[in-house]
Formats: sequence, C-alpha cells, structure tokens
Amino acid sequence: MAVETRGMLFEYGLSLPPLALVFKFNPQDISRSRTVTVKTGDAPGSRGGYDFVSPLETGRVSQGVEMQAESFSIDIMLDATDELNDGDGIAKTFGVQPQIDTLRSMAEPKTQGPSGVKVLSSLGMHGARAFERQEVASVLIFAWGMQLLPVFLTGVTQKEVLHLPNLMPYRADMGLTFQVIESANPFFMADKVRQTMGTALNLVSGMGA
Repeated sequence: MAVETRGMLFEYGLSLPPLALVFKFNPQDISRSRTVTVKTGDAPGSRGGYDFVSPLETGRVSQGVEMQAESFSIDIMLDATDELNDGDGIAKTFGVQPQIDTLRSMAEPKTQGPSGVKVLSSLGMHGARAFERQEVASVLIFAWGMQLLPVFLTGVTQKEVLHLPNLMPYRADMGLTFQVIESANPFFMADKVRQTMGTALNLVSGMGA
C-alpha cells in the first residue's frame, strides 16, 4: 500500500488561535520561481556585460545583481470524505471549513497581544485606530519531505467542490502562493546548506556517469 504524501504548514510563534495545517500533498503540484536582474555595462561594444578573457575576470562582467525573494505556489485538495466515513463529528458538521479558516487566518495580518502572543488584527478592530496598530504577517514554516522553508502566505484561492446538506464544504481545491523569507534565520540557512550539498552530489553523480 502506497504511503500518502503529506505536507504541513504552521506558524512559527505564539498566536491565538494556534495556526497549523496538515494536508495531502502531491510534489508535482509545486511551482517555484526566482527572478534575477543582472546589471551590465552600457559602454560602447559591451551591451549585455563587460569584456573578459579569463575566469578571473568574470566577476566584473556584471556590476552587480538584484535578486528577488523566491516565490512558489501549490495546489492542494482539502477532503473530509475519509473522516465522514469514519463518523467524525466535526467533519459531519463543518466539513473542511476549519481547514479553510486556518489558511485564511494565516494570510491575515496580526497584531501583538499580551505576553508577545499575536492575534488577528480583525479581532482588535474596535480598539486602537488602524494607523496606530502595528500589523505584521505570520511567519510560517512550510514542511514537505526533507525541506523546511520559512515563508509568508501571500495568496489564497479556494474552489469549493462538494458540500454537506448544511452547505458547509467537505471538499475544496485550494491555491496557495508563498514568498520565501530569505534571511539569516535557521530554516533558510539550513535549506542553503541542503542546496549546497545537493549541488555537490549532482557533480559527483555526473562524474560517475
């Protein structure tokens, strides 16, 4: 029997309500994108880069690069069919609405509450005026396989496919868009180490072919 692949998305920090979601995940459904702007010389005869004649001179071919943070998107299905077949009380009443609500909460801005706990800004909208509140995005960890990436959830789309008699969805297709947090945080640095090791393994594998 094949082992079902699962991914996990959870907030790194203290929040009310706690934010975490485990979901079925097909790695073929991930699309990653990185944009790099290369700054080149504009001297006559050097359109597209400065001259070079040896590897030691390639550092000046471009006068610098501007790299945007990596972004990626995934499509996942939230499905409560198995839970319904098992007689799960929450699934029978709410379907996958709790999972949808969790994803929506991950995308909403937060404000700092007591003792450093973050709460949804919308819950405190009757307090300080908007321009007096410091709103922040949730720092999330996207985990699948051997990879753990720190991310912001920048987009959520949902398509409800099947519904319970009370019109709560029990199957929904979700499109999620993320921006990787590329800083000296432990998750990103660990991923860079993994990437470097992967590059070395590719060289070893290619030389042995």
